[in-house]
Amino acid sequence: MSLRRVSVFGATGSIGQSTLDLIGRAPDHYNVVALTAGRNVAQLAEDARRFKAEVAVISDESLLPELRLALEGCSTEAAAGVLALNEAASRPVDWVMSAIVGAAGLEPGLKALEQGATLALANKESLVTAGKLLLKTAAENGARVLPVDSEHSAVFQALVGEDISAVERVIITASGGAFRDWPVERLKQATVAQASSHPNWDMGQRITIDSASMFNKALEVIETHEYFGFFLTKLKCSYTLNRWYMRSSGSKMAA
Repeated sequence: MSLRRVSVFGATGSIGQSTLDLIGRAPDHYNVVALTAGRNVAQLAEDARRFKAEVAVISDESLLPELRLALEGCSTEAAAGVLALNEAASRPVDWVMSAIVGAAGLEPGLKALEQGATLALANKESLVTAGKLLLKTAAENGARVLPVDSEHSAVFQALVGEDISAVERVIITASGGAFRDWPVERLKQATVAQASSHPNWDMGQRITIDSASMFNKALEVIETHEYFGFFLTKLKCSYTLNRWYMRSSGSKMAA
């Protein structure tokens, strides 16, 4: 049996760690090629050793000496910076998990698609900033983009075998984040610390802030439009989001 070659971008985050947990349950089925992280050298080195990755890339170039020291004595190559990340993404694999936060995930995702890999996309900014380019690159190289974001993965699975033109609307759910039950007038006194405390998930500060402000849902609506090709008039967010949006901005968007 040939091993499936995989890479994980953003390996030390929650999605990356969940991916490696699944790979670790069937290690005889996978060959881990590249693992990347932002600044978490200790976790990156631990995972690279465990999975015998070909290369481990840390985004912060100043941490390269620390990564090299942590990988001393093992076969994994240590590298750092944007160029190293793109080089790692260009290595031929069957499947890539893209879990880098922000627009920084776009270029390595494109590099992976150019190799014909299946791109499991948890990086919503790639579709928001360059959805048409991303899908065009996949089509030109016989590659595939799979949505991993929970809402978009659910929509994807629900549409299997269905005529997409018959869809009347798509509802994107929203928990409401840290301020879900706050009255609008209280939001003026909200602090960064309060916005950074999500009631359910530990997602890192930037995504947690986006959740509290509901900006994350705006990105997810755009992501759904770009990936599935739905007209924006077919896209609705959950009642929690609509209630907050209408009360805070005076919008007439339907609930």
